Amino acid sequence: MSASCAAIGVDLGTRRVGLAGADPTGTIATPLRTLERRHPRFWTELERACTERECRLLVVGLPRRLDGGEGPAAGAARSFAADAEQRLGLEVAMWDEWLTTAQAERVLIEGGVRRADRRSTVDAVAATLILQSYLDAHRRKASP
Repeated sequence: MSASCAAIGVDLGTRRVGLAGADPTGTIATPLRTLERRHPRFWTELERACTERECRLLVVGLPRRLDGGEGPAAGAARSFAADAEQRLGLEVAMWDEWLTTAQAERVLIEGGVRRADRRSTVDAVAATLILQSYLDAHRRKASP
């Protein structure tokens, strides 16, 4: 039996894509998995994750430069978001991912996760940070 969620967070890398899922109330984000972006079945696996989680929204991390502007990585994220919207038929939101990979790495180090194991989980943890930030911001907007 699959757990329902309102959203899946996406940390887009050139090699790996981290995924995180929200709980049914849209309160808590948790790491799901990491997909290999260049794998021939990447889109099929992403669609499967969305279907399993009954997802209606993808929250894609938008990388910005230190000056707040957008560079090539942001352009790639926007292109991915447009592809995902078309291929998956889901609403896609872009969300600032300011230093989430560095934060994720720090969390894993503090948790005692070995270097070899961090490589396979850091992207899903970064996706969790992106999604949690999105959920928190939208919960505050909805509160009186």
